[in-house]
Amino acid sequence: MQLINTFTTQRLFAERLRFKHLNELHCMHQDAQVMATLGGVRSDEETRLFILNNLNHWQHYGFGLWVFRDKINNQFVGRAGLRNTEVEGNDEVELTYALIAKFWAKGLATEMGEKILKIGFELLRLPEIVCFTLTTNQASQRVMEKLGFKYEREIIHANLPHLVYRLKV
Repeated sequence: MQLINTFTTQRLFAERLRFKHLNELHCMHQDAQVMATLGGVRSDEETRLFILNNLNHWQHYGFGLWVFRDKINNQFVGRAGLRNTEVEGNDEVELTYALIAKFWAKGLATEMGEKILKIGFELLRLPEIVCFTLTTNQASQRVMEKLGFKYEREIIHANLPHLVYRLKV
């Protein structure tokens, strides 16, 4: 399987997540506004573990998270990608995304998602991808719907109510 280390979208450059991104991710993980829907702020050690887990995911599955930067000024925008996860006992592949607050509401999560879904379906040949978010995260729900995901059900994930959306080839 060919690893997708870098790619671009209309406005963004993506590169595979690495330890060199620790400081940027730590800053994002310390932002209470950003992390409010992602399980809360994370310590430096929790961010290191997050990166380590995602590097292991890349090694095991051949895909994972990418870090995104604005093409014009090379600013860190956020992270997004595909990862294996368990949803109510079922193995799934999840589209995940998180952007720093100053880049919210600019269509960037949708732009990132479109390219990642193309990679997932066309290159990785995944038959379906799920996406889930807190029931209160309406912005993320709008992104999922713009990407073509269909609402499936409500679940409890990380001890909180979430909505599951699914997209099939």
